[in-house]
Amino acid sequence: MSKTSTELIRHALNGSTMGTRWSALFFAAPGFDTGPVQAALQQATDEVDTQMSTWNPDSDLMRLNRTPVGTSAVVPDDLARVLALGLAIGRASGGAFNIGMGDAVQAWGFGPQAANEEGIRRALAAPRRAAHQVLELTGNQVRKREAIVLDLNGIAKGYGVDRLAQTLRSFGITAGLVGIDGEMRALGLRPDGEAWTIAVEAPDPDSRAPHSILCLHDGAVATSGDYRHGVTVQGRRLSHTMDPQRGAPLLSSPASVTVLAPTCAEADAWATALMVAGPEAGTALATRQGLSVLFLMRDGRGGLLSKGCGLFQAGDRSRRTAQSIRC
Repeated sequence: MSKTSTELIRHALNGSTMGTRWSALFFAAPGFDTGPVQAALQQATDEVDTQMSTWNPDSDLMRLNRTPVGTSAVVPDDLARVLALGLAIGRASGGAFNIGMGDAVQAWGFGPQAANEEGIRRALAAPRRAAHQVLELTGNQVRKREAIVLDLNGIAKGYGVDRLAQTLRSFGITAGLVGIDGEMRALGLRPDGEAWTIAVEAPDPDSRAPHSILCLHDGAVATSGDYRHGVTVQGRRLSHTMDPQRGAPLLSSPASVTVLAPTCAEADAWATALMVAGPEAGTALATRQGLSVLFLMRDGRGGLLSKGCGLFQAGDRSRRTAQSIRC
């Protein structure tokens, strides 16, 4: 048999989800039919969107938000898993990750409606307790002990990436790279035995230049930053990441936080939590949790300072060119 007839073929699939695109890169034997894979990947992300979207008033999450306080509601399996993980990371992060910030997210214009001054005033004045303190979850049953508006934007895309990875595995594909909007998960190694290479963007809204290059093998990476989405208030641009204490965008935060974790849902949620915690407290928290994290901070002179722990451990330094990190 000739080498050509047994050579693996590269396939790159993509589709729409959650207002952006999903992608899947993998290699398969000649003649492999990608049609069923494409359909299954799209279905997997559609299910996550249908259950967890805050843009769809009929999503399972939005129906849960309308459930009266004290009334139990039954939610689908995927939503129950994400709620459980969100509550666990909220507890482990001391409330830095809080899935109960939906009222503030909507009020400040990061949902389907524009920013609303009255909503902002209410969000700023509302008493704040973390979701893990007011939400009861037993299996698929959820009950709110107090009024709370849930929002899963800090974890749903990561979970969608995990669903993409699970879907590839269901077709016997054990080596691939999947992602949604920059949140990525790698399965196995490339056919040449090398790890998958992933760029960590420099936190610059006007360019897509890489700051670091990750060599990823069987793991996930997610980045949260102040440069992707924001609002301008009184001439000041504010990040989309919410301060759980204030009910408002963070006034001060790292330029970006990149987290490596076994699953993309974990990486996604912890990236948000560590944006809130900041580089000093965040490094200590990440170290306690056994996470590999890269903080990027602007130095005020057009450069970046980096601070890392775990596989990113390299001390604080200014970076202007890409570096390679094996993970």
